[in-house]
Amino acid sequence: MRLRFLLPAAVLVVLIVLFAFGLQHDPREVPSPLIGKPAPDFALRVVGEDTPFSRDDLLGRPLLVNFWASWCLACRVEHPLLMELARQGVEIVGIDYKDTDADGLRWLERHGNPYRHIVADERGSAGLDWGVYGVPETFVLDANGTIVHKHIGPIDEQAWRRTIQPLLTMAPARAATETR
Repeated sequence: MRLRFLLPAAVLVVLIVLFAFGLQHDPREVPSPLIGKPAPDFALRVVGEDTPFSRDDLLGRPLLVNFWASWCLACRVEHPLLMELARQGVEIVGIDYKDTDADGLRWLERHGNPYRHIVADERGSAGLDWGVYGVPETFVLDANGTIVHKHIGPIDEQAWRRTIQPLLTMAPARAATETR
């Protein structure tokens, strides 16, 4: 008879503990197995052109690789900061994720273009190789093309100052970190 009451109570306690643990976890902090490894190889094209663009084009200097799309509301949130970073000389490569050239170019015409290069990933294949869960996601690469950081979601001033900017100035040192 006691088991009849203890079992549901035990299950309830376990569920409460799991729920409490889940509330403390930030869903934007998803570990990436790519930190400390070379950026995945890819062969895409520059938006609006037939010019090829590959991993080799990311080598030689520290930079940001920003996956974004014209249909992405959160991309609009981070866009003013990306514009400011580009004005300060930060090199940003934009990968237009699961979007059309026309929509991406129209969006950049309306909001400004912070990207040194805009690359088309219409099918999302490169995003899949990079472990992109959704846009925006930004990767910090050192001069050797090694991923030293992955930022999930819109970059804000705090993330820029505390994490991303120091990593760009440390590059090509391999400061393997990852946060949201």
